Amino acid sequence: MDRINKTFVNEFILLGLSGYPKLEIIFFTVILVMYPVILIGNSVLIIAGIFDSRLHTPMYFFLGNLSFLDICYTASSVPSTLVSLISKKRNISFSGCAVQMFLGFAMGSTECLLLGMMAFDRYVAICNPLRYPVIMSRVVCVLMASMSWLSGGINSIVQTSLAMRLPFCGNNIINHFLCEILAVLKLACADITLNIITLAVSNMAFLVLPLLVIFFSYMLILYTILRMNSATGRRKAFSTCSAHLTVVIIFYGTIFFMYAKPKSQDLLGQDNLQAREGLVSMFYGVVTPMLNPIIYSLRNKDVKAAVKYLLNQKSVNQLRPK
Repeated sequence: MDRINKTFVNEFILLGLSGYPKLEIIFFTVILVMYPVILIGNSVLIIAGIFDSRLHTPMYFFLGNLSFLDICYTASSVPSTLVSLISKKRNISFSGCAVQMFLGFAMGSTECLLLGMMAFDRYVAICNPLRYPVIMSRVVCVLMASMSWLSGGINSIVQTSLAMRLPFCGNNIINHFLCEILAVLKLACADITLNIITLAVSNMAFLVLPLLVIFFSYMLILYTILRMNSATGRRKAFSTCSAHLTVVIIFYGTIFFMYAKPKSQDLLGQDNLQAREGLVSMFYGVVTPMLNPIIYSLRNKDVKAAVKYLLNQKSVNQLRPK
């Protein structure tokens, strides 16, 4: 019985930046300031997309899904991170860890697919504009978004189930802010070959394939733009793609920086590695969701006009006598 009890754990301890008390204060302050910006910025995009008829297009439909995803992801990770940073309460229950892992993996997988579909939408709009209303109809867009959410959820269920069924032999200290799947797998005291294989398949389906769709979509878009005779048309086409392309570069750049580091970096001092990974983790989990609405708002006249219209309507309603 003792041997069985040592195999399982009831809770995990998230190290985070426990060795850097000054950095913890800085991280707490930065995240505390950014979190309301994330909630407000993404909520405004969703509300504008619903109530402004000018934004009832496929591009803004997918953008609304992306904003909702960012709100869900940060809601599942930021509050617990803030609590651990300020109160030193670093433990998380086994079930809580599983839920956090599921939500994080599901949101990440879904975002990859959504970004790929947004690139395909831009390709059809620029390269095949006459058939755009037919190809990207409302029904098609809803099906594409639904499949993204469903596929991301199923993928996360599989990965989370395989990870949390492993024995941990009493080793419950996770060197991360969150219950990140690779950090948890390092604690397992059993063969994780099946986990590695399924993760590789998942990465191909949810990281590589959408990235290929994005790459070839923009190659065809670039080819079409360069063949345009009108300089105004070229500028307009570039402007409609620039915001999405910026978000893609930030998102994928952060992911590859997190997971594609060379093995030689593991030889660095543990403290330096912990601080670096903490910074990258914060960038991926907080900075990226904050930048998405800012980028789309600054680089898009329709979004800015819709937001101004909503603000003006709110001001008018407040001035009306009750």
